[in-house]
Amino acid sequence: MRLARLGIAREADLALHLPLRYEDYTSRVPLAQLRAGMSVCAEGVVTANEMRYRPRRQWVCMIESDDENSVAALVLRFFTFYPNQQKAMVIGARVRVFGEVREGHFGLEMVHPKFIVLGAKAGHEAPLSNRLTPIYPTTAGLSQEVLTKQIARVLQWGAILHDDLPEAVRQQEGLWNWPQALRFLHAPPPGLSAEEQATLSAHTHPAWQRIKFDELLAQQLSLKRHKAARASRHAEALTPRGNLTDALLQRLPFTLTEAQQRAWKEIGDDLARAVPMHRLLQGDVGSGKTVIAALAALRTVENGRQVALMAPTEILAEQHYHKLSAWLTGLPLRLLWLSGSLTTTQHKKALAGLSGGEPALVIGTHALFQKEVTMPNLALAIVDEQHRFGVAQRLALRDKGTGAEDVHQLMMSATPIPRTLAMSFYADLDVSVIDTLPPGRTPVATRLVNQARRAEIVAHVGKRCVDGAQAYWVCPLIEESEKLSLQAAQTLCEELVAAFDGNSETESGAPLPKLNVGLLHGRMKPANKTATMEAFVRGDIHVLVATTVIEVGVDVPNASIMVIEHAERFGLAQLHQLRGRVGRGSRQSQCILLFETPLGAIAKERLKVIFENSDGFEIARQDLRIRGPGELLGARQSGVPLLRFADPERDEALLERASAVADCLLKMEEGEAAAVKLIERWLGDKAEFFKA
Repeated sequence: MRLARLGIAREADLALHLPLRYEDYTSRVPLAQLRAGMSVCAEGVVTANEMRYRPRRQWVCMIESDDENSVAALVLRFFTFYPNQQKAMVIGARVRVFGEVREGHFGLEMVHPKFIVLGAKAGHEAPLSNRLTPIYPTTAGLSQEVLTKQIARVLQWGAILHDDLPEAVRQQEGLWNWPQALRFLHAPPPGLSAEEQATLSAHTHPAWQRIKFDELLAQQLSLKRHKAARASRHAEALTPRGNLTDALLQRLPFTLTEAQQRAWKEIGDDLARAVPMHRLLQGDVGSGKTVIAALAALRTVENGRQVALMAPTEILAEQHYHKLSAWLTGLPLRLLWLSGSLTTTQHKKALAGLSGGEPALVIGTHALFQKEVTMPNLALAIVDEQHRFGVAQRLALRDKGTGAEDVHQLMMSATPIPRTLAMSFYADLDVSVIDTLPPGRTPVATRLVNQARRAEIVAHVGKRCVDGAQAYWVCPLIEESEKLSLQAAQTLCEELVAAFDGNSETESGAPLPKLNVGLLHGRMKPANKTATMEAFVRGDIHVLVATTVIEVGVDVPNASIMVIEHAERFGLAQLHQLRGRVGRGSRQSQCILLFETPLGAIAKERLKVIFENSDGFEIARQDLRIRGPGELLGARQSGVPLLRFADPERDEALLERASAVADCLLKMEEGEAAAVKLIERWLGDKAEFFKA
């Protein structure tokens, strides 16, 4: 059970449970030579110990050097301890301690060091280790000693140490052999130089390179095998008919950009093949992905089949529905709306239309993959903001097609995916990129403003709204929290209603205008959300206070001001998405990021990136550098482990080599057997999730 909590289910998992770090018990550092920041082994004699209660209960000891020629001391501080530890560390006992040295109130100290009690004279017992000691990730109730013994046991097995990479490939890539790399990492040999120890800690040692290469290779093999397997499956070829797609192109109030035309050609070519499409359409905020999705949907309906378009929030799904309704009005096409907010009668009517197999485009939220929804004629599933859905959810939508043929899948994302992430986690997908914005989009000016100047921003927003603009004012919370001192949407709404009541003044005495303030958040009833959004679109609401429900898809051209409270609390992707809600009309647009000081290092770095960059791909690349792939991937790989040891950005060269080797292996006669073994070693039964 404890091993399972660490993700260890098989003997192979134990062998791959690699050290988190290494501790050096091979030498002692004299107390007089200790410096803050060092992680060292040291010895001394206990000269004082006492229980203290401020700021909280703690046991504090002091050890001093027993070298007559060097007088130095070190404080040991314990916040959790046992009676036997107190009894062992009595005054006069000589102890060996290991830990990180830091500056304390009474000089240098270690907090919760490891320690053993030695004999009366230095060096007479407990000899020092002759090699680095591995420290493994563990869990409550599972000691390092037990874990180390379990790992040492499985490393005796020949099958665990078998090198599944063909010898010719290993030599060509200049890699260590598998058993050599595993044994080195679990038990580094004695006598490592300082340089070797540094590469071991930095995960750049040849032993780590072999581990990371195999991990990347297994991932690439799994993705590429699923992509190849999809080519052998069958889907209906949705050939160009022209009547609906041509009609849409003729009635649009704009012309497709070159990037949109290129994306539509790639998607149209995929749909025309009798092989299931599995394509990701990515483009920056406002790049025009919806019209490409509409063209793909119309191609499907032209062929007498059904289309499902799923969005993660009701607001975004409803925006799609209204936008497509405006574009498609008058065309011979049935457009259906399916969400949890429908009445029972409306819901039954929509379900009846779908279950009958009538050609139609249905737009909705998670309600689309509920059990009672059947679409026997489904040929295309479109998923917007696909990273917000888990694998099982997308599979559930795809499986709504009850025929023998596979369903074409088009996934869309306004969060651009850095190249390394696309190579490592999206290699099973074909990718179309809309890399230019439609003409007429105005650049958004970004400002960083301290919360202390909020009154100035209120006055500024009031002035802009009097001139005809509209503003979003985004908060991270709905209600006040006792734990977080963040501006809550409801409280802010009340403040702005009071400020813009026509009777208030700025700090300088200038009158504030009378404006209508609205509130939008995820807990509102769907009908109220719809009414509020429609009032904002009409211009009846001047300032819309909202939570992040407006993060994606919302399109109000007259809204040209975005104010974000506590911007330091948001991720880069969220900030970029929110900023993309403005700049959609002819007015000069602004995004004002209000921040609270003091700023942490990461928050400061995020705000610097969003202030200096407007290109979504560069922002996504910086986000990957700052946060790693986990949050950028969202739920895309739900159920599939992220890379444990390799990093797509830092190990880009290794990733490219692994991708090339994967292609070669899948063409070699003995390569398929090696691929199966590598995938089994690293992914086990989780490889199936890459199919989604």
